Amino acid sequence: MTQISTFEGTIIALILALVIWDTVWKMIALWKSARRNQMGWFIAIALINSAGILPIIYLLLNKEKPEFKD
Repeated sequence: MTQISTFEGTIIALILALVIWDTVWKMIALWKSARRNQMGWFIAIALINSAGILPIIYLLLNKEKPEFKD
C-alpha cells in the first residue's frame, strides 16, 4: 500500500485547481461567443488550452457588445 506524499498531493491539488479554473472561464467564454455568433472565437477557445487566458481575453475584448446579434 503506497501513500501519496505531501508534495504529490500538492501537485495534484494545483492541477485540479487549474483544470477547474480553465473550465469555468472556457465555459463562460464559449457560451457568450456562441450567443453572439462569433464562430472564430468559439473555435479558438474550444481548441486552444491556455489555462483560462484566451477566454479571459475574449471576455475583456467583448464585454461591451450585446448578447444577441441580429
